[in-house]
Amino acid sequence: MYDEEQQPEHGPLAGFTVGVTAARRADELGALLQRRGAGVLHAPALRIVPLADDSELLAATKEIIDQVPDVVVATTAIGFRGWVEAADGWGLGEQLLGRLRGARLLARGPKVKGAIRAAGLTEEWSPSSESLAEVLDRLLEEGVDGHRIAVQLHGEPLPGFVESLRAAGAEVLPVPVYRWMPPEDLGPLDRLLDAAVTRGLDAVTFTSAPAAASLLSRAEDRGLLDELLSALAHDVLAACVGPVTALPLQAHGVQTVQPERFRLGPLVQLLCQELPARARSLPVAGHRMEIRGHAVLVDDDLRPVPPAGMALLRALARRPGWVVARADLLRALPGAGRDEHAVETAMARLRTALGAPKLIQTVVKRGYRLALDPAADEKYADA
Repeated sequence: MYDEEQQPEHGPLAGFTVGVTAARRADELGALLQRRGAGVLHAPALRIVPLADDSELLAATKEIIDQVPDVVVATTAIGFRGWVEAADGWGLGEQLLGRLRGARLLARGPKVKGAIRAAGLTEEWSPSSESLAEVLDRLLEEGVDGHRIAVQLHGEPLPGFVESLRAAGAEVLPVPVYRWMPPEDLGPLDRLLDAAVTRGLDAVTFTSAPAAASLLSRAEDRGLLDELLSALAHDVLAACVGPVTALPLQAHGVQTVQPERFRLGPLVQLLCQELPARARSLPVAGHRMEIRGHAVLVDDDLRPVPPAGMALLRALARRPGWVVARADLLRALPGAGRDEHAVETAMARLRTALGAPKLIQTVVKRGYRLALDPAADEKYADA
């Protein structure tokens, strides 16, 4: 039975808002986040365009049928399945599978292995890390000079992978099964971008490198790239499913977090650790107050706070226990103008939202302060 005294009603992500940029499996990721209490803003940063009618894929398939490669590297399950289905549609499915049986099949991870076996084939090897870098290391260690290697691309070229093989003497045949394209409707992506630069998000999740590149590209198109990079550097956590996904962000100097296992579940668990750890927790007026993205935990009671109130609270929390002048609080309010009455109105609403008015003290003719507990005064005196 649920015990209210021992277990809070909220999840570990309650009070936080997470952006989801995924095109595939977005519903699954969103549900995992919401189940743990997060608010979710979904905006696919790209769309997948199948290449069943694409001349490049058809040409690559015919080339493999005409001359079987020494090695075939399968990088994604959806891509490998799409390739076989497209070949079936052209009447080339059995021929393609016959040629693949004669090649060494390397799979990037377990899902790709599943797709290979579902097609009646058997992979020779798959890295435990699910990393293309490990596949590349193995091939280079074995030696690829004079070998013919087919590489199933996963939505974008793999220049580092392909060029390293070519530099080592291999003939590389790219197999482009599908491409990433910008979303047809840019409205949701723009809303996510606006939320990120205004700090309306606490984290943004990325499950593919093209999605990260697409968000950065859209920010640049709108003249918001510097603002986005600043938000990701200081206030909005960039959470990537793996190191390859993180590359476009890292190229812009953005620090990212990644789970040890490159899966949606571990990605969500990582957020459950990282976001609460970034929240400010203070002993105020005999209560424990934890400031989250759009809510405050007051003694484990989750209290949603409107944006204006959260802006005031964050300004007060920067120097807990110190008086913050009304003029400084006015500057912290988004779009408040010059009327200090806006501070009083927002402060009244903030106190109501917190449910414990004594958390914030009014200092007559000076401003407001968080009623930091005396025992904490020394600790936060120089904060």
